[in-house]
Amino acid sequence: MNGTDHIGQRTKRGLRRDFLAVRRGLTEDDVHKAAAVLAGHALELPELATAGTVAAYVSVGGEPGTRVLLDALHARGTRVLLPVLLADNDLDWAVYDGEDSLVPVQHQGKMPLLEPAGERLGPDAVLEADAVLLPGLAVAEDGTRLGRGGGSYDRVLTRLERAATDPARVVLLYDSEVVAHIPGEDHDRPVHAVVTPSGVRRFG
Repeated sequence: MNGTDHIGQRTKRGLRRDFLAVRRGLTEDDVHKAAAVLAGHALELPELATAGTVAAYVSVGGEPGTRVLLDALHARGTRVLLPVLLADNDLDWAVYDGEDSLVPVQHQGKMPLLEPAGERLGPDAVLEADAVLLPGLAVAEDGTRLGRGGGSYDRVLTRLERAATDPARVVLLYDSEVVAHIPGEDHDRPVHAVVTPSGVRRFG
């Protein structure tokens, strides 16, 4: 890793700290209101409207809420895959079968998560997705996504690329998390669109 990479890593760490601090300042009401608006915008996306299978995730804490969207997709008849975190930070997948199918899980050293209780389908199950909803902390004007730094979704995106599948890659964020620039790395894969409470923005 060269000096520029070190600077980029330090910058990313600082950005993550700043964005997480803002999220921690949100009230539960702020998060719930934003979740309803986000779901409305996301459900209007043609990529989700026509998708037979959507790989998504269960939001936690101050993350832009996904629960309303998950239930709407499930009610629509869309097959929704949710992640199960593995010990090496890779992701297995299981089908979402409604709110009662989620169980709280505490992974060592991680924040508590809600994960699907159904049959584990294996990490390659994500290759069946027509659209992938990605968590993130921010996105740049070129579609570069800033994740939390665990690398789980970098593995997902690499797996999709190696299999030559090209599902729609969409990130859900707050308006203030769309920024001019995020330091990029060779393994970064840009998203196709971001959904915020203000609407949808697409990237070339």
